[in-house]
Amino acid sequence: MKVTALIPDKLVSEVKDLTQGKNITESLIKALSEWVAHQKVKELNLQIAEKPLEFKSGFSSESVRKTNRT
Repeated sequence: MKVTALIPDKLVSEVKDLTQGKNITESLIKALSEWVAHQKVKELNLQIAEKPLEFKSGFSSESVRKTNRT
């Protein structure tokens, strides 16, 4: 998608330096992709905080090891 955006030069330069992209487009794609991934992790953390994972009764690491080895 082609986009026109007014982004301060200082911010673009900093993004280029930190992402080490070949050009502005690659740098922005790397930065935005990482930001999206970070936001997804934050959302998952919130979901787990609201409803923590629970093990089934009778669960043991030993039984999982036996299952994985067969």
